Amino acid sequence: MHNDKPENTAQSTFLLPLILVTSLFFLWGLSYGLLDVLNKHFQESLHVGKASSGWLQAAYFGAYFVASFPAGRMMQQWGYKSGIIVGLLLYAGGALLFIPASMSASFPAFLGALFVLACGLSCLETAANPYITVLGPPQTAEQRLNLSQSFNGLGSFIGPLIGGALFFTVNGGAGGVESLRSIAGIYAAIAALVLVVAFTFYKVHLPEIRESAATVTAPAPRLGEQRNFVFAVAAQFFYVAAQVGVGAFFINFATEHWQGLTSQRGAYLLSVGLLCFLVGRFVTTALMSRIAPALILAFYGGACTLLTLVVVCGIEKVSVVALVAVFFFMSIMFPTIFSLGIRNLGALTKRGSSYMVAAIVGGAILPYCMGAVAERTSTATAYLLPAACFAVVFLYAWRGRKLQ
Repeated sequence: MHNDKPENTAQSTFLLPLILVTSLFFLWGLSYGLLDVLNKHFQESLHVGKASSGWLQAAYFGAYFVASFPAGRMMQQWGYKSGIIVGLLLYAGGALLFIPASMSASFPAFLGALFVLACGLSCLETAANPYITVLGPPQTAEQRLNLSQSFNGLGSFIGPLIGGALFFTVNGGAGGVESLRSIAGIYAAIAALVLVVAFTFYKVHLPEIRESAATVTAPAPRLGEQRNFVFAVAAQFFYVAAQVGVGAFFINFATEHWQGLTSQRGAYLLSVGLLCFLVGRFVTTALMSRIAPALILAFYGGACTLLTLVVVCGIEKVSVVALVAVFFFMSIMFPTIFSLGIRNLGALTKRGSSYMVAAIVGGAILPYCMGAVAERTSTATAYLLPAACFAVVFLYAWRGRKLQ
């Protein structure tokens, strides 16, 4: 009894921070869920091509690469809470920039707003992902991070429902000026919500955990010498590239390979895929108490590779269903790669986290490449690129299962 009391006290101390930080996952999931709908919407309302629409993902995920290292250094000096608050303020600022971008109907202005917003998300992810892993025992870090990331899936599920309802007309096409006003209204509401959350974090005490004390391991060598970490960064790069590519052209693919499907209904179908993503997070998090996370990751990586090859075949309706199924198996990849990659980094956890978040830049590169392939050949053929990326995730996980 005497030994259990300190552990219970620690768990209760971590409960409120765990809940608050988990709310952040919902906020950036909502932003991501809207992004893929914006991609198709701007193709129709602002008349940009498939390759050009990929600049949305380039601005969004390129910001992660730019902001993650400064965010990591800031947290090393001032702690997790500072990274979270700065991230929320940038998120709100970028969302507010959607108002003048909508008024001017300027695609470059939207890109600038997304870049600022995503710089904020980079700070949030650099802080929140490792913070969740150290708010409790190291052996359950993957489960905690996957549980928190499940709320990211919830936000991603809601995003396309909002976008589908407000960005497209009843006939399924883009609604012109009115739809741009809807974009401004949605992002103004998001900015208000984010500012309320930022004020809450400012007022609440968050325990600042020093990783050197939180992990009982020998001092870690330099990051570049840790083969598991280096491979994890590469796997994260290719995973995020695949995830973003799958979503970016989902509505294009669905409307091309499901006769009679409008862009609006394609957005709703994307939401079904993200619901599968959400369910996959919850179901698989429960499985991780019985099956090694790396083994699950290997199986899911193989499943995504095979399903994406079915997508490449371009079979009417069947390939669309296969693309929806991909979302279920993608569900746990980011948090599992992240937590496996920074495991046992000790005092280098914050710095390692910034590299893992910087790897999200993969999402900035692949959509443009897929758009270019789609314009020259077909959208179906473009899905060969995420199939190759999923194969890299499988190889990392297959190797990583030996480390557990």
